[in-house]
Amino acid sequence: MYDAVVAGAGPAGAAAAKALCEAGRRVLLVERFRLPRYKSCSGILIKKSLGLVKQYFGEEVPSAVCCAPVENRGMIFTDDKGGEYAFRQEGRNVWRGAFDGWLVAKAAESGAELLDGTAAIACEEENGAVWVTLQNRERCKVRARYLLDCEGVTGALKRKLAPGPAQYITTFQTFNEGRIALDPHYFYAYLQPELSEYDAWFNVKDEMLVLGVSVKDTSKIEHFYHRFISYMEKHHSLQISQQVKAEKWLMPHIRPGCSVTYGQGRVLFAGEIAGFLNPMGEGISAGMESGYCVAQAIANHFDTLDMIYTDYQR
Repeated sequence: MYDAVVAGAGPAGAAAAKALCEAGRRVLLVERFRLPRYKSCSGILIKKSLGLVKQYFGEEVPSAVCCAPVENRGMIFTDDKGGEYAFRQEGRNVWRGAFDGWLVAKAAESGAELLDGTAAIACEEENGAVWVTLQNRERCKVRARYLLDCEGVTGALKRKLAPGPAQYITTFQTFNEGRIALDPHYFYAYLQPELSEYDAWFNVKDEMLVLGVSVKDTSKIEHFYHRFISYMEKHHSLQISQQVKAEKWLMPHIRPGCSVTYGQGRVLFAGEIAGFLNPMGEGISAGMESGYCVAQAIANHFDTLDMIYTDYQR
């Protein structure tokens, strides 16, 4: 019998598990991938994220999880009319697998039991608790007072609890050897509709040039990607000598209103699966903050479900 099962060992799940353990609760943290898990992500920690790491995990971001250039100086946006806007602030450039692994290790140090390679595939409420079905090599059930779904957009639990059409954005990015006439200390986002169906981007990680586009229709990936490459060649002297790898991922389609789903009964949502995602796709700070806040709400009102929701929403 656990006080909470946390599904998903990203920033939201790690922050939730650590906070609950520090409140004296027994926590099981499950992750469907083997750790350290890989996630396609810009890996840029904005200033807010750096502050949350220090607040929730008690340390600065370690250099071991960073990549070059370590220092990020902000974001530069090119809007749909071609106007350029710079937002300068302190940040860090990290590999998500290493960063998430460090967060999970901090949660385990606080007392969280960790099961990787284990998926939470179903849940059922019964007598003031939740039975959670886990699947790895075998299938089993564990019982908890609460289930925190922090799986991210590809999680299966929420689709079963609240079936219905979901709108996703597919991201496609490549890692390349080459050169470009842009400052590698910034993350660049391009909002022109001729370059993508959501946004396109460029940043540098360990001397690799990362170029990506996001689409609503996956059949248009190649079309937009080649248009973006041509744009970068023309405007920023991009030269690619070799493509190292390419990858696809999913993220929620953030629409006007930015709707959030806090949970259903004793199953509470945090991070991307709840709808917490910056419209530009930055989800690390929102993941940590929502994971921490739902954990604090449970810790503060453990036996009163409606108060947990009121506290979490506040």
